[in-house]
Amino acid sequence: MANQLPLHEIHARLGAHFGEADGYVVPLDYGDVPGEHGAVRGRVGVIDRSHRGKVEVTGRDRTAFLQGMLSNDVKALGPGQGCVAAFLDPHGKILSLLAVHCLADRLVLEMDRRLVEPTLAGLDRYLISERVEFEEVSAREGLLTVAGPAARESVEKVLETTVPALPVYHHVSVPVDGRDVRVVRGAETGDEEYDLWVRAEGLARVWERLGHLGAQPVGREAWNVLRIEAGVVWHGVDVDATTLLLEAPLERTYSLTKGCYVGQEVVARITYRGHVNRKIVGFRFPDRRIAAAGDRVVVDGKEVGRLTSATVSPSLDRGIALGFIRREHWEPGTAVDVVGDGRVLRAEVAALPFYPRPREA
Repeated sequence: MANQLPLHEIHARLGAHFGEADGYVVPLDYGDVPGEHGAVRGRVGVIDRSHRGKVEVTGRDRTAFLQGMLSNDVKALGPGQGCVAAFLDPHGKILSLLAVHCLADRLVLEMDRRLVEPTLAGLDRYLISERVEFEEVSAREGLLTVAGPAARESVEKVLETTVPALPVYHHVSVPVDGRDVRVVRGAETGDEEYDLWVRAEGLARVWERLGHLGAQPVGREAWNVLRIEAGVVWHGVDVDATTLLLEAPLERTYSLTKGCYVGQEVVARITYRGHVNRKIVGFRFPDRRIAAAGDRVVVDGKEVGRLTSATVSPSLDRGIALGFIRREHWEPGTAVDVVGDGRVLRAEVAALPFYPRPREA
């Protein structure tokens, strides 16, 4: 049976329609998906992502161990800094996507809740004599993401303090009502966004303050549209353990100079001596007709790829999609047919992101 979010009753009173994600009952929408999308693009929206998983990593060898496990440069992080990374198998395929947040006395790994158990099991297989301890703390804090042109202004009003200009995935702790709230700069919607890590007992109060300031509740369906527009891939939807890291638009997740990590040899070999035969690109349709995940991408009658995510973009007023395509056809502007469920739609390969990200600090 799926778990409920701490704010489930509040979402129900707001008219949310619910579905399941990561083993949790989450709001899919509040009755107006275009309006929820428009709130983020126009001013500010807030989504309850308290189903996200968090793992605290402590012990004197924590940084050195994760440096050898994850694809990004964990060792370069100081307190208040963060990055995204991948945990790969030895063949360079994506077991997990996660964010690493550095605090003075620990590292915090943030990822989809369903990835916590397999990620910890995978890391544990490499532990020999290192002094490293892992503790799942997912239930300790909720996570509210505030996104839109007025996101920073709204967060500052709620927290009653100035939020510094944070690079993406960097973070700062702010005291609110006697409890620390961690503010993390996010990068999933294509607009300015901040994740607020709030202790469970203070979550409702922060949500209500955001609502009083005009932040519109946003469900998972609108969030999905926003992230597709931003060219952000989801593990388990667009990529999985069969996907090579370099087949996806995940340039932020890896370092080519940090040294060895699990799967690094494959990443380096592809980068310097070879190429991938397929990759995830954008697909742009001429109108608002929508394709579907799993539809085939066809050129000259031959299947050359498949869609992984598809939606209608209110920002572009047309259908868009993410999906794999073979390297001979991935140049932006290439005309393709998208075939599925007895229909054929014309489309063209498009550069990502569809919706430009704001300038980052």
